Amino acid sequence: MSHPPLRGADGRPLLLAVVGTTATGKSALALSLAESVGGEIVSCDSTAVYRGFDIGTDKVSMSARRDIPHHLVDVADPTDTYTAARYSQDAARAVREVTARGQLPILVGGTGFYYRSLTRGLFPGPARDPALRARLSRVARRRGVEWLHCWLARHDPDSARRVKPRDEQRLVRALEVWLQTGRTLTDHFADTRSPIADYDVLTVALTIDQDTLESRIRRRVDEQFAAGLLDEIEALWAAGVPADAGPFRGLVYRQAVEHLQGLRDEPATRELIIRENRRYARRQLIWFRKEPNLQWIHLPGEEEGAFAATLRLLEAVARRG
Repeated sequence: MSHPPLRGADGRPLLLAVVGTTATGKSALALSLAESVGGEIVSCDSTAVYRGFDIGTDKVSMSARRDIPHHLVDVADPTDTYTAARYSQDAARAVREVTARGQLPILVGGTGFYYRSLTRGLFPGPARDPALRARLSRVARRRGVEWLHCWLARHDPDSARRVKPRDEQRLVRALEVWLQTGRTLTDHFADTRSPIADYDVLTVALTIDQDTLESRIRRRVDEQFAAGLLDEIEALWAAGVPADAGPFRGLVYRQAVEHLQGLRDEPATRELIIRENRRYARRQLIWFRKEPNLQWIHLPGEEEGAFAATLRLLEAVARRG
């Protein structure tokens, strides 16, 4: 394909998204597609937005980007609060700018909430209520964070499935919205509008068999430690980034920080990261299976197969447009 299919159905601008579970080769596929059809990459990763958090997020290095522009990477300081609402605005702007340059925007990543906020919209919610939040936090301290999760599950089971049982920040927000408005976050989301509603979105979702997933995760964790994951964390601390900064709560970083703080030894930490990656992959799969209109590509199989399959989908969209 010599020219990118920049128009989708009814002549609308086109966005290609490559999503799915961890360790499926999304970044490599996206790079090959961008190089082939004339595209630019827009990241969909909630930790890659933070500067300095490179190894644990598997950011594509500058030398490996093949001169393909990457957007929404390294756009926030580690102490910033970078929300899905901010992401949807930033990503929509990046997508439109890529289109204006005559290139195909390619959204790439596995953060399902970010993907949904861009492609389906995000309920902005009522203003934060400090008194209500403080009361909910007191409940969490007295009864345990998991109690908040159980409370949320009774009233908004869809949100409870999206939020980890110990993610106090998101649990408090979901309960805050319900208590303030009398409606669940899920109900509010149903009434939202995407900031790129005028786009035709073609989404390819990658999934992988469990044996291959296990092998790839183990190899990735070994590579992260060999690349200096622990040194990266200590360098961030030395630069003044506090140990409780938001990105340190992410997968890989949270477990590695606990190791550096003496909670467990390195072999146990590696095994824990592997287990948590497997759990994360299951959550990603559950999330993306609920998203509409995804084109699933099941691996293993040669990555060239995923590449060829995606090109065929793009060609079909181009003919339809």
